[in-house]
Amino acid sequence: MLNCRQVTQLVSQSMDTRLRWHERAAVRLHLLYCVWCRRYAGQIRFLRKAARELADGADQPAPEKLPNEARAQIRERLRQALDETSPPQ
Repeated sequence: MLNCRQVTQLVSQSMDTRLRWHERAAVRLHLLYCVWCRRYAGQIRFLRKAARELADGADQPAPEKLPNEARAQIRERLRQALDETSPPQ
């Protein structure tokens, strides 16, 4: 039976290489009962997918910059939010 540290290492390794059949079976068995390792595996899959999508989108042109008016509105709202959360002096 694998412990959590071994499973997280194997899950990470499985992103680069194919695990042997007995390693895959042991990881699957562990993931059936360990919610923390299941969450870790899901996060790793999400990060890998996001990185691939980011790399695929690198060929696209950069989005337009925000207009100065929008930047000014953002700054003003940030100042207002900071003023509301600042302790009184």
